[in-house]
Amino acid sequence: MERRPVAGHEVTRRPWLYVAPALILLITFTYVPVGAMVFYSFHKWDGLDVTMEPAGFGNYVRVLTDERYWRVFMISLYYLAASFAQIAIALYFAVVLSFRTRFRNLFKGILFFPYLLNGVAVGFVFLYLFQPDGTLDTVLRLIGLGDHTRQWLGDPDIANISLAGTSVWRFTGLNFVLFLGAIQSIPGDVYEAAEIDGANRWHQFRHIIVPGIRRIISLSFILAISGSLSVFEIPFIMTGGANGTRTFVVQAYETAFQFRQIGLASAMAVVLLLLVLLITGVQRRILPDEEVTLS
Repeated sequence: MERRPVAGHEVTRRPWLYVAPALILLITFTYVPVGAMVFYSFHKWDGLDVTMEPAGFGNYVRVLTDERYWRVFMISLYYLAASFAQIAIALYFAVVLSFRTRFRNLFKGILFFPYLLNGVAVGFVFLYLFQPDGTLDTVLRLIGLGDHTRQWLGDPDIANISLAGTSVWRFTGLNFVLFLGAIQSIPGDVYEAAEIDGANRWHQFRHIIVPGIRRIISLSFILAISGSLSVFEIPFIMTGGANGTRTFVVQAYETAFQFRQIGLASAMAVVLLLLVLLITGVQRRILPDEEVTLS
């Protein structure tokens, strides 16, 4: 059977046919909404009227100068500290479970399981855990620490710590899986050579594991910073932003859907996006993505 030659322009056009569905979905559900958000941010609009009133940079000036919006940004520091804590915990267990350990598959499942749960479900579970005379207070009384019971979500001094602890429990599994996969990708003969040279576990961690998973560690820090700035589910479900737990995203949500200020809320979202991109760019400049070799 004679095969018909393929024209040059058909060969050039064929790859685009494969990526076209993905590009259409990406443009439709990512770039178009972002463009609309930027457009809304330069207008005063309640989301219902047919017409919009131009506002220029007024929404941005308000976001950058109003103390209320900067105050809620400070709440992100609690979640940023929690993100670093969960990175440290995840890295520790990933290193331990990457070696021969009893019941390590069981521990892997236990650590990763919280990340599989829906954020709303996690919020409700910990809501009952932290409520007065709830699970946490009951456990403290059983072990003789009843004097340490507190209003875990009602006291502004510790409410954000309680919420940040919930975030650690939920997202440690994600970092754990990333670290574990990166560690297991390191060739086993590298460890064998290090043991022959007299290297102990600490030396292997410092000189083999850390350089070998540097890219994943950098990625985890980027996710930690962006995630701490965009926390929404846990404070919204558990406290609704009350008692000083309102994050920037919760504030933007209330601005858009409670106070019907879509333009101002869009400006808040754009500022958050630019801030995340800026921090990511700075971090990538400080910690460049270099090629790592262990040979």
